[in-house]
Amino acid sequence: MTPYEKLLLENKAWAHEMVEDDPDYFNRLAKLQTPEFLWIGCSDSRVPADKITGTQPGEIFVHRNIANLVIHTDVNLLSVLDFAVNHLKVNHVIVCGHYGCGGVKAAMTNHSYDHLLNMWLRNIKDVYRLYQQELESIADEEARTDRLVELNVKEQVMKLAKTSIIQRAWKYGKRPVLHGWVYGLKDGIIKTLFDMQPGAEMNNIYKYDDL
Repeated sequence: MTPYEKLLLENKAWAHEMVEDDPDYFNRLAKLQTPEFLWIGCSDSRVPADKITGTQPGEIFVHRNIANLVIHTDVNLLSVLDFAVNHLKVNHVIVCGHYGCGGVKAAMTNHSYDHLLNMWLRNIKDVYRLYQQELESIADEEARTDRLVELNVKEQVMKLAKTSIIQRAWKYGKRPVLHGWVYGLKDGIIKTLFDMQPGAEMNNIYKYDDL
């Protein structure tokens, strides 16, 4: 049996088990999607949003990319954000990084990963530059990397707040709350870094006054 055939077999076993426990499960799920949360996380296979939060299908809307970045020109991310905020009406948007992130580690080096990855990782390098003095005062390499993971999450949450999508929702809907979290691969625990409530203050240049 090939690896992909095993996935298909496991899928059939899972679907059968769900129907055994609740015969109407898939009929109900197919008719309704009302998630409370949008999760913006890392593509790392060790950080599945539903598993580490104990949520079920239909409860959390998910976007994932390398190092959980919010890039203002990323149409994929922005379309997910728009749909989640304006159509699904989520009340919470979570940016969740994780300690030991390979993307963050790669961005801390001077190694070239060729064009596409270099372009993507530069966004993390920009975060490093902002906090370079703090980061380079940390002697331990793992601790320095972990701190950049945290600072990267902080900056991505701030980037969410700078979008017209979020600012419009804050103005007219008084939602969503933005959250910055970091997941620990070594203990499975999520650390909360900070929250941004609707209407939170930011540099005035990023505010839209005609939404």
